[in-house]
Amino acid sequence: MFDRLKKSLKGVVDRISKSEVKEDDLEPILWDLQLQLISNDVAMDVAAKISDELKERLKGLQVTRFSDKSEPVREALREAIESVLVTNGGWELLDKVKEKKLLGEPLVVMFVGINGTGKTTTIAKVTKRLQDNGYSVVLASGDTYRAGAIEQLEEHARRLGVRVIKHQYGSDAAAVSYDAVQHARAQKIDVVLIDTAGRMQTNRNLMDELQKVKRVVQPDLTIMILDSLIGNDAVDQAQTFNERIGFDAAILTKVDADARGGSSLSVAYLTGKPVLYIGVGQEYADLQKFDADWFADKLLTDT
Repeated sequence: MFDRLKKSLKGVVDRISKSEVKEDDLEPILWDLQLQLISNDVAMDVAAKISDELKERLKGLQVTRFSDKSEPVREALREAIESVLVTNGGWELLDKVKEKKLLGEPLVVMFVGINGTGKTTTIAKVTKRLQDNGYSVVLASGDTYRAGAIEQLEEHARRLGVRVIKHQYGSDAAAVSYDAVQHARAQKIDVVLIDTAGRMQTNRNLMDELQKVKRVVQPDLTIMILDSLIGNDAVDQAQTFNERIGFDAAILTKVDADARGGSSLSVAYLTGKPVLYIGVGQEYADLQKFDADWFADKLLTDT
């Protein structure tokens, strides 16, 4: 996980540790840091932010001439990385469910993203997490276009012991989602998770349909599913979806296979939306709460 980026950051720590930590010495190293970050799929604005934050933190670094500077340099870099990972309004999905349950209403969550990101599997993982915390779930099969989409969601539902609300292929996704919400209210189910058809962010008609689903159902939360392996394309998708549809948080998939880690650093900072969870494997339990400290630790392990 993040092997390429970790090696790049190790090189930066080593170079700064061997320097006099003066501005003239730092400038070429910090410039190289930006280039290394960009080459590992970190967006340019984010790379510049990390570099500037590191520079500010190193200004106050007090070390004796012959002391080992690697640990304070590593800590300064950790703080610089965390500065782009922590966004305002971070929250926990389970708390949102609890709040709605107290009001006697189901929490309605709509999932969006393009094909191939692992959206349907991620919905199953979220279902398992909710069940493990004592909440009941119903799924809405709002992907009425992709062949096999309904069957895929039904198979996950069968394994997890939950119900899927579905219509025929080609039917109105908004109607399916609306029916699922009404079912949850009638049956006192805690959470409705709405699957939607994967959309390319450039497909206007399909984006318009997502807007319709959101307008009709008025979900409490919209969550964007992003594939961490596609790098800056994930950032572009997030920004476009946020402008056209709007979302409240993101989940990053396939993080366990991501050697670069750039999109994980960039999404939260550029969209202002928190990353709720990361997918770290194929099993239902392989959905981990995103934590900036944990992420920074992973990047700086053995550096």
